[in-house]
Amino acid sequence: MAFIDYYQVLGIDKSASTEDVKKAYRKLARKYHPDLNPNDKEANTKFQQINEANEVLSDPEKRKKYDQYGENWQHAESFEQARQSGQYAGSGGQRFSEGDFSGSDFSDFFQSFFGEQPGGWGGGRSAAFRGPDYRSELSISLREAYQTHQHTLTVNGKNIRITVPAGIADGQVIKLKGQGGTGAGGGPAGDLYITFVVTDDPVFKRLNNDLYQTVELDLFTAVLGGDLTIDTLGGKVKLKVAPETQNNTKVRLKGKGFPVYKQEGQFGDLYVTYSIKIPTGLTDRQKALFRELSQSVD
Repeated sequence: MAFIDYYQVLGIDKSASTEDVKKAYRKLARKYHPDLNPNDKEANTKFQQINEANEVLSDPEKRKKYDQYGENWQHAESFEQARQSGQYAGSGGQRFSEGDFSGSDFSDFFQSFFGEQPGGWGGGRSAAFRGPDYRSELSISLREAYQTHQHTLTVNGKNIRITVPAGIADGQVIKLKGQGGTGAGGGPAGDLYITFVVTDDPVFKRLNNDLYQTVELDLFTAVLGGDLTIDTLGGKVKLKVAPETQNNTKVRLKGKGFPVYKQEGQFGDLYVTYSIKIPTGLTDRQKALFRELSQSVD
């Protein structure tokens, strides 16, 4: 995979402050967010790179390693351990310790780690290193999160098809083992961490595994009682409305809420709040009937 210059990705220079990094990230994330660029693979790839760049440059420790070691920053700790222990042999065969590395020796070191430099680490054998972990963000709707489904996302130019379990929560992170960066020297690949963003729904509000919904109830059904059919995420449900139901009355539908993550057949509850709709456009006769009724009610 080609080296990605994180500063270039965010459009900033190396002197940029942490606040500058955050501002650049927010601006570009809004521009390239998948919700605003559906079916745009190039924008999706750009979005992944922006997230990756922000993760590194907004973290002082990671940024320090990146500034010092560039594309090899993920292996900075191994490099420091080798240098401090004097286990690295340069191209001339001598051992190096703290402060002994020149620019060419630095390059030789990584060649011996990631290539086949004779006389290098371990007598010419390249060391095996685990590949870097990748992080990505996947935005789905509440209705998509309600059921198990397949989804394809692009990470660093690679299409990855995943199964999203029903009940996934906003902000939840799942790990895909071995889907990260390629290992060096025969080492294993890193992992891919996906953070889910579950967007708000115009009808249903979710709190843990429970759902909340406001339903209009006509005045006559509220007063006299009757049947009311409503839409839930699991299909239509018929409710019995009690006579003299008051505005903002809340009823609980057990097991009609959100599926519990990775617990087959388990659901939260649905809470329905009635909003009584007052009739409009009444005729004079209808208004007269309401006046008559109001005078007869205690």
